[in-house]
Amino acid sequence: MGMQNNAKKPHVLIFPFPGQGHINPMLQFAKRLHSKGVKATLVPTVFLSKSLFFDSSASIDLCTISDGFDEGGFEQADTPYAYLSTFWNVGPKSLAALIKKLRHTAHPVDALVYDTVLPWALDVAKQFGILSAAFFTQSCAVNSVYYHVYKGHLQLPLQGSHVSLPAMPPLHVSELPSFVAIYGLHRAWLDVLVDQFSNIDEADWVLFNHFYELEPEVVDWMSKFWNVMTVGPTIPSIYLDKRLENDKHYGMNMFKPNVTACMSWLSGKPKDSVVYVSFGSIASLGIEQMEEIAWALKDRNGYFLWVVRETEKAKLPHNYIKETSHKGLVVTWCPQLEVLSHESVGCFLTHCGFNSTLEALSLGVPMLALPQWTDQCTNAKYIEDVWRIGIRARPDEKGIVRKETIIRCIKELLTEVGKKGEGIKKNSIKWKNLAKKAVDEVFRRPVRPNRVSRMTNRLFEYAGCQFRPKNTKDDNHVATQASSVATSNIEVKNKILEQNRHRCCGNGIGVVKPTSVQPKIPTCDGCDF
Repeated sequence: MGMQNNAKKPHVLIFPFPGQGHINPMLQFAKRLHSKGVKATLVPTVFLSKSLFFDSSASIDLCTISDGFDEGGFEQADTPYAYLSTFWNVGPKSLAALIKKLRHTAHPVDALVYDTVLPWALDVAKQFGILSAAFFTQSCAVNSVYYHVYKGHLQLPLQGSHVSLPAMPPLHVSELPSFVAIYGLHRAWLDVLVDQFSNIDEADWVLFNHFYELEPEVVDWMSKFWNVMTVGPTIPSIYLDKRLENDKHYGMNMFKPNVTACMSWLSGKPKDSVVYVSFGSIASLGIEQMEEIAWALKDRNGYFLWVVRETEKAKLPHNYIKETSHKGLVVTWCPQLEVLSHESVGCFLTHCGFNSTLEALSLGVPMLALPQWTDQCTNAKYIEDVWRIGIRARPDEKGIVRKETIIRCIKELLTEVGKKGEGIKKNSIKWKNLAKKAVDEVFRRPVRPNRVSRMTNRLFEYAGCQFRPKNTKDDNHVATQASSVATSNIEVKNKILEQNRHRCCGNGIGVVKPTSVQPKIPTCDGCDF
């Protein structure tokens, strides 16, 4: 693992938020940098590095930092707020210590590619005088919404039923990210997503995990403010340009996929006959919604492959797996890219997480959208009305998508009824081809350098410099500055928290103290903090 020692090669740290949907695209981008001669090191948290299923044949090194919960990660914290506030306190110091340690090796750090939900990482990079790239793992449209909230152009709570933003189609409130549409819901996460823009103007590059043709108007609009590059879709090379040898998987999984069972079961099934169902690594459906999906798959005359995480299996109807074994397969996790690329899969019933959306789009698989929360409702809007590669199944007045609706939408997508599915399938193939073309243009070795080539060229130039003015600070001074970054993050967070109130009772939630162990924040039943 890793690369041959060569002091001239630039060394880039890739620092994702510790979640599957953040790790996958940033790890894949790291592989692309490696293929261009850059030494890339992924920086997971201590706990994540111990709990992930990691492909040891990958070409990327690992170096860990602490989030303050080394034994249990996110689940060790009492609340999302407790996790985030501790991470925001411990993280900057731990990241600074790693960069400081690597300064005295054959491969000092030249640049940091950081997840935008960790803006303090940019502050640490600036203290060390290294190059920086902000990496957005959600779409331009979704981040444009959060940007307008940050700038105060979109006031919360929202007034009215529709929102109009520059370079975007009009959006109904139900098509906005859930943290914005339902003000007060998961407020800790809203603060994190809005705060992405607190210092982004200082980043050398701003990277988006998609390709230009998907959102040209929003990309052009954002390019007025930042040095924007679209570097996606960041999925393994075998499914796109096939330039990276043996790049069939992302290389890291929070769950172990049952590869043999899934692929053996799909073999022999007729072309476009299987409905693949998955709601990702986080989304949790209510029991009633779970049952409606279960009955739809059972009552429909066709095959299905359904990913039901171990924590969700108790929500299935009694004896369901046995009763449907003649037509369906239920697994706790699967190799999603291999499944989506199999010719027997005709459509994807999805929560519309952005990674899943890009994977299905890049592989030409029509989607049945059942968005749950965060960015998924906006992604569903684009799937149905902008890219026209799927159908959104509409919920009833209780917020439940009924089995009759699910069955009807599946029949439309599989062209069993009507002609709508034919147009969707045609568009899906169009976007599949555009995705392959985009990756080919971004990562090939062009006669005329593209933006990514210019980025790597600058990294090589930077790594070869004998003198870096910003790096003349002694290590103790830099460590002190990193500590100041952590304190500054807390001060900024407290300004936000002063206005926060529990949506359940209206009580204040207190402030963050600059200590390594955070006090338990007072909560009430039903509070999201």
